[in-house]
Amino acid sequence: MATEPREHTRTYFLSLLARELEGRGVTATLRQSPPSLRVSDPEAALFSETVDCVPQADGWFYRWSWGDLVERVEDPSAAADRILRIFGGTAR
Repeated sequence: MATEPREHTRTYFLSLLARELEGRGVTATLRQSPPSLRVSDPEAALFSETVDCVPQADGWFYRWSWGDLVERVEDPSAAADRILRIFGGTAR
């Protein structure tokens, strides 16, 4: 079964965010089906969150597991900043 083009787009955007988070010392594991990131902070071992990305009328956005938008996919650095704030830390 072929992968939908939209799934490739999600995987691409999520890999950009994963790279940004990992550069800040956060673990980001890409899940394939459906594409999402399992994000956890090694310093707060019991806390983790899932982030995916979705198309909206005005572009693609990273999205929290509870449905709120994190940030536009064009700015993975800002998305990483926001995720780290939710984790109770600051950008490293």
